[in-house]
Amino acid sequence: MTDMSDFHGVFPYLVSPTDADGGIRTDVLGKLCDDLIKAGVHGLAPLGSTGEFAYLNRRQRTAVVQATVEAAQGRVPVLAGVASTSTADAVAQAKSYEKLGATGILAILEAYFPLKDAQVESYFKAIADAVDLPVVVYTNPQFQRSDLTIDVVARLAEHPRIKYIKDASNNTGRLLSIMNRCGDELRVFAASSHIPAAVMLIGGVGWMAGPACLAPRQSVELYNLCKDGQWEAALALQRRLWRLNEAFAKFNLAACIKAGLTIQGYDVGDPILPQAALGADDRKVIAAVLRDIA
Repeated sequence: MTDMSDFHGVFPYLVSPTDADGGIRTDVLGKLCDDLIKAGVHGLAPLGSTGEFAYLNRRQRTAVVQATVEAAQGRVPVLAGVASTSTADAVAQAKSYEKLGATGILAILEAYFPLKDAQVESYFKAIADAVDLPVVVYTNPQFQRSDLTIDVVARLAEHPRIKYIKDASNNTGRLLSIMNRCGDELRVFAASSHIPAAVMLIGGVGWMAGPACLAPRQSVELYNLCKDGQWEAALALQRRLWRLNEAFAKFNLAACIKAGLTIQGYDVGDPILPQAALGADDRKVIAAVLRDIA
């Protein structure tokens, strides 16, 4: 029996498939989730960055989480992304996703005005106080106006439900600092901006990233090689897979993964406006990468 509160391994950041009218294509999302689980992924993360949470309304977000929970059928944990500029709204989202059956909360801070450390800290603690679920703190300074300092991270790790962090800082040294500071109180997930094998080597527990949607079996194989300490084989596979991370960094996140999934036969639709879909030449780049890593 899988321990649904023990998060580790490969968590693909799911896309949010939409039709021309903005409706969520729950059948497409359900098939993607089922295929990812059959490929061996360890969990699913709807409404992460690749899920375009910043472009979805409440009804759409709810549909994405509900479809993911229904598709998972308790086979793997579902970490529902909660994001807002308002603490009250974030708390409401977290409570509603808990009722829908999410196994954990991926807490994201959106900010318009700059925030001080105490305000950033209070936002995440309010979410964790509101639910009876494990909370993963997600920090991505490339997109967020307010980042988390190491001191804030350490204080958040003292909360009984904040036991994980996904850090997309591009700074692997920062991850090691977090591990040294927080020890076993806070387990670290890498992002697509990091080299997963390197993060596993220094003590990470896995990674959450959009590219895992396109190469789930290879991603799981990489995780297993790392866990088994087969570092030579792991690094050889990591070099192959890194081309996908490079493409992810080059293009719009959702556009890249949605283009790749479309090439693989999933009718996920285009990125939500005002984002633009990849052009024909860029899609050829993604197609070539997918052929190379297959």
